[in-house]
This record gives sequence, C-alpha cells and structure tokens, in this order.
Amino acid sequence: MNFICKIKILSGIILIIILGYSCTNPFAPKYDEDFDNNTPPISDQTTIEGIFQNFQYAYTFKDTLIYGNLIASDFVFTYRDYENGFDVSWGRDEEMRTTNGLFTNSERLDLIWNNILLSTVDSLDANIVRSFNLNITFNPTDVVRVDGRVNMLLKKDPISKKWRITRWLDESNF
Repeated sequence: MNFICKIKILSGIILIIILGYSCTNPFAPKYDEDFDNNTPPISDQTTIEGIFQNFQYAYTFKDTLIYGNLIASDFVFTYRDYENGFDVSWGRDEEMRTTNGLFTNSERLDLIWNNILLSTVDSLDANIVRSFNLNITFNPTDVVRVDGRVNMLLKKDPISKKWRITRWLDESNF
C-alpha cells in the first residue's frame, strides 16, 4: 500500500471519528446526572410538607387532579367578604369548580409558601398557619398579587397515612 492510500484511509478514519463526536442532537440533551432525585415534584402526601409541595405543584401546573387529591370530602373553605362584612364558606364541590376556573382563566400562577407561623400536630390532626405570596397572571397587563396566610386543618387517614385538607380559612388581602 502506498503512502497516498494510507493518508486517505487515515483521513477517512479521522473524519468518521470527528463526525461521530460532533453530531450531538440539541433536542435530545444528555441526562442530567446532578439532578436531585431526593425531592420529586409530587409528594405521596404522607408528610405535611408534602401537602404544601403538592399544592404548589398543582397551582404551578394547573393540575386539578393533584389539587383534588389534597382536598378531603368534608372540606370547607372560608374567606372574609370585606365589601359585605361577613364570612363566606363553601364545600369541596364548589372549591373544585372555583379552582378549576382559576386554573382555566389564568395564564400563570406563581405560588410561594413562606414561613409556618403556627403548627399544632398530633398523630391524625394538624393545624397549620402559613404565609404565602401568589401572583395570578391573567394576561401580561393583568397581574394580581395576593399576600396572606392560610389557616388549614389537616386530617391524616390512619390507613393510607395521607394527609388531606379539611378546613381552609383564608387570611389573605384579597
């Protein structure tokens, strides 16, 4: 084999190696090895923090299925109607309709849970008062900011060990 044939073969091998390493699909990036697998985006609701994590997930992704799993069958939501000067309450069905309307009619929901201000927990019941910030983006020129506290009563199912919200007293500025 002459020198020119050897150079052509070597050039071909180098070209194949270069093409093999340079062909990276930008739409199929490598797996992120540094991803923290210890904090999944959805909790199994066996912890109180899991309730708040799933609540935030449901709002962020407008997921009524995840949200519905947080709400107990005997759920009661109460807020203060400041214009009329009295409290308004509703049950689970109205809560699901109202939340679905919020999810459907907003472009984006940004919920941030802040400090837990009060926590009374025993084996099957918990009362949690926690502050939050919620930005509701209906469109780029219509953004509503809600700051306040939730006062929630949670019950733990003794069989499934899952917590559910049974009462939510809204203490926000809205």
